[in-house]
Amino acid sequence: MFTIFRPTFFATACLALATPAIAQEVNIYSYRQPELIQPLTNAFTEETGIAVNIVHLEKGMVERLQAEGKRSPADLVFTVDISRLNSIVEAGLTQPVTSDLLNQNVPAQYRDPDGNWYGLTTRARIVYASRDRVADGEVTTYEDLTDPKWQGRICTRSGTSAYNVALTAAFMHHHGEEGARAWLEGVKANLARAPQGNDRAQVKAIWAGECDIAIGNTYYMGKMLNDEEQRAWADSVRIVFPTFENSGTHVNVSGVAMTASAPNHDEALKLMEFLTSPEAQEIYAAENFEYPIAEGTEPDALVKSWGDFTADDVNLMVLARLRGDALRLTEEVDFDAGN
Repeated sequence: MFTIFRPTFFATACLALATPAIAQEVNIYSYRQPELIQPLTNAFTEETGIAVNIVHLEKGMVERLQAEGKRSPADLVFTVDISRLNSIVEAGLTQPVTSDLLNQNVPAQYRDPDGNWYGLTTRARIVYASRDRVADGEVTTYEDLTDPKWQGRICTRSGTSAYNVALTAAFMHHHGEEGARAWLEGVKANLARAPQGNDRAQVKAIWAGECDIAIGNTYYMGKMLNDEEQRAWADSVRIVFPTFENSGTHVNVSGVAMTASAPNHDEALKLMEFLTSPEAQEIYAAENFEYPIAEGTEPDALVKSWGDFTADDVNLMVLARLRGDALRLTEEVDFDAGN
């Protein structure tokens, strides 16, 4: 059974504090659209008999949970990007979960050491390079993006976007604050235009000849290839997996956390364990053109065709703690003004 909650339902649920929680269900607040999760929730319901109800919250998840407090009907939150996960944790809206199965399925670098969130899939922050104007091997590291040869040739979305702030935090982790500042200034000097649009808009700009390389997430390639209008954009580029000079490729995560209120704790834990199983992760990753993270899992054939890479092994909570400083640096260099 798959249900999308309407706001009126939640209003009613929040008021009915004295009513015992309905047995055998899990309620989710999801940053991701319900249809992207539906194959898994349907499979979970078929296997366990536990119904899954989802409300899509693209914005305001923290504020909603804070307003609802202990009366919240939400058991789990689904979101993308380590900073969004960490903001929910820092607001005191989650509870730690202890599960040997979760720890077995999710590598340490992709979960909170205290058990407040667990990764489900990853995506790499990569370079989209023009097939016609960029030769193989011209860019191999994130540090390469400051090379003067790229002057007027780089496109990217806002430096203050969650994905770029996470990348800057990773650069700060490897090179320190002054190294990250110099890198931001170097990339800014090489921009073809002021940062704008989303990741797909940068690939479109390469297709249109406005720039030659762009920073973006891997999964957008799959989304563009499956969109008739955008397929030509995707065909104009190839994916390059840059690395940090002494480490691997920066990755970010989609993840799940249990809310502090969680009226259906036991059922929610079962769903978390189900979602981190290798079988479920492969399905979830394929639906979103991402990478499953459980040991022994394989990405979808299309995703695998983009090439292999070694992920940076830093625990994502380290990057989450650097997010504030990364954002401050981005604003101090006025990155979004362009060159």
